[in-house]
Amino acid sequence: MNTIVSASILSADLCRLGDDIDRARRGGADHIHFDVMDGVFVNNISYGIPVLKSVRKHTDMFIDAHLMITDPSRYIKAFADAGADNITFHIEAAPDPLDTIARIGAEGKKAGIAVKPATPVSSVYGLADKVDMILIMTVEPGFGGQGFIYETLDKIRELRAYLDKNAPHVHIQVDGGINAETSALVREAGADVLVAGSYLFGAEDMSAAVSSLRGGK
Repeated sequence: MNTIVSASILSADLCRLGDDIDRARRGGADHIHFDVMDGVFVNNISYGIPVLKSVRKHTDMFIDAHLMITDPSRYIKAFADAGADNITFHIEAAPDPLDTIARIGAEGKKAGIAVKPATPVSSVYGLADKVDMILIMTVEPGFGGQGFIYETLDKIRELRAYLDKNAPHVHIQVDGGINAETSALVREAGADVLVAGSYLFGAEDMSAAVSSLRGGK
């Protein structure tokens, strides 16, 4: 199973965002992870559509927009138009998840659905065959730089077993506290899309950091 590395620009230097995106690309990252926080669903506010438009103009890298916002259906078209390639929303924040997935598909974008650490992974089983990716949060959403919650490994294993039988095409993404140590654990559990922020952008050698997430030296 190939490991996709997604660089979370929540940990980038926003004054030098273009340079940091270029650095991630040179370092071998596959995706840009774009965290959107509204101060309601999570207790933090990050950035939104104008920044995404600027990022899209700067790079042709795959952009994965992670919407940590209430009632995400309202904003699907806006984020699609701004340049997101994949739009992931939280099951806990969507009154009608099927409608949100349908809106993402109508815009020609890939769809992802996310669960918080305390949310049972079984809550997304009925939606698994309708999305491209399921995100298991390995920290509480809202802030970068948190420590990895090891109890989430059981959820990854459970989801991998379910997907292998029912929707093998669906990726499992993990986000939060991912570094050289925890990346090995989540890969073994069945995750194949690894989001990392502070570990990558805080590294002196981005290429070595990216390689370590894939299990390299």
